[in-house]
Amino acid sequence: MNQPKVFGRGVGGKPGGISEMVGESNARDYEVAVIGGGQAGLAIGYFLSRQGRRFVILERAAEIAPAWRARWDSLTLFTPRRYSALPGLPFPGDPDGYPTRDEVIAYLEGYAKTFQLPTELNREVKRLDQGDDGRFRLELPDRTIAAEQVVVATGPFQSAYVPKLAERLGADVFHTHATGYRRPDQVPRGTVIVVGGGNTGFQIAKELSATHKVALSVGTRQLPLPQQALGRDLFWWLTKMGILSATIESRLGRRLRERDTLIGSSPKELERRYGVEVKPRATSTSERTVTFEDGTEMEVDAVIWATGYRPDYSWIDLPVLDAHGRLRHRRGVTDVPGLYFLGLTWQYTRGSALIGWVKDDAAFLAEYQQSKAARAHGTPVGTMAEPAEASSTERS
Repeated sequence: MNQPKVFGRGVGGKPGGISEMVGESNARDYEVAVIGGGQAGLAIGYFLSRQGRRFVILERAAEIAPAWRARWDSLTLFTPRRYSALPGLPFPGDPDGYPTRDEVIAYLEGYAKTFQLPTELNREVKRLDQGDDGRFRLELPDRTIAAEQVVVATGPFQSAYVPKLAERLGADVFHTHATGYRRPDQVPRGTVIVVGGGNTGFQIAKELSATHKVALSVGTRQLPLPQQALGRDLFWWLTKMGILSATIESRLGRRLRERDTLIGSSPKELERRYGVEVKPRATSTSERTVTFEDGTEMEVDAVIWATGYRPDYSWIDLPVLDAHGRLRHRRGVTDVPGLYFLGLTWQYTRGSALIGWVKDDAAFLAEYQQSKAARAHGTPVGTMAEPAEASSTERS
């Protein structure tokens, strides 16, 4: 395996690629600046490093992979280890087993060190725009850096969304978004409603059911799929059938995008096995009372909002949004030359935002960027196909 070049110094001057202080890196201008030190940022960092590009990965948090650190303690992936690796480094352990949250964090930390990816922590990009010379300007808390190209790899988990229903809950009702939930003992005894019928809502409801009376409010029914079928993991079947590689432009891709899936869970299982009452969409709240779409009510002691996330591109001062406030791109390539996005849900396929499949879009963008940069500098390059038709995949 070719070892990438080292462009920075690690904490305390030790090699390792991760720096906490901007002053540890003398370079102020880069070929590529990657914003986000999660799985997407690390994946494209791997390819950029192999190309010998001069780049930096900027992470606003004090540690890499902050989105994983914001998940609950007992989280277990529904993708086996064999399908949970980034390019160039297998996920350690039983390939047919399912990694925990802490294993994923350790893997991503080890990945950055193994390939000595130049990552700077505590470096939130306050503003991104372009100068008169066409280079991108990234405003950090204590300096501004320039880059010829930028990859926004902040992923789909940006701004936790809590509905306005939360505002009418009484002050004595404990409530938090799923990002603030860690384990059952932090939730007061009594009745808990988990609002949100996705995989997160189902998994949290299951865990809480051992110690609390739990109800799950499901607004939109999702297609339940078993974790295993005929002795094979679900993702083995999805891979073999080409479902994960179906593109957003294909008929299958368009149909799949319209309906999310539940993996290893179902409303019937939740009620029969875990004793969780499944309720319809929550429509209003008043003090300790939650009212549902069917007119029924429930008194609660706590609410967990498993209501997902919303994109936040307010810091980008460039024309990347359409008239509806959605990000406009073609497989991560925007209408602003040199500006790219990575790790989005349905960026190109169903697997685009999954840890084991983000490498496909990362490889495409790295090659596309290198081709564009070479042409800009007058270097002969091979033919690089343009991405498919424009699509808006981030919903406001």
